[in-house]
Amino acid sequence: MLKQFKEFAFKGNLVDMAVGFILGGAFATVVKSLVANIVMPPLGALLGDVDFTKMKHVLTPAVEAVKEGDKVIKPAIEEVSIKYGQFITDTISFILLAFAVFIIVKKLMAGKKKEEEKAPPAPPKQEVLLEEIRDALKK
Repeated sequence: MLKQFKEFAFKGNLVDMAVGFILGGAFATVVKSLVANIVMPPLGALLGDVDFTKMKHVLTPAVEAVKEGDKVIKPAIEEVSIKYGQFITDTISFILLAFAVFIIVKKLMAGKKKEEEKAPPAPPKQEVLLEEIRDALKK
């Protein structure tokens, strides 16, 4: 069973897939940083100094804790809000990431098509000779 697990775990496809996941995660981080730090600030400036990370709709405002000395009479309540600015940022990040993956996959598929389109190599001379002998015997 251990031998079968080793064969499964270290197959080329599985290792390639694991490397792909790791690189994909790193690439996603880079794209997210690109959007948050490079794309969104100029876009916010174009729209009138808008900071997308602070755009939100507050449903319930935050309430500070009420204390009497060291005793907490009423605990603090955090703000409840819909952070649509962060959603916009994440959506742009997703679109850029999906576009980049689309381009990469398209290039890989084009390369595979070219390999498939190549003519198969000529069979060895022995096979050709054997086929001729077979055809002659059939006649």
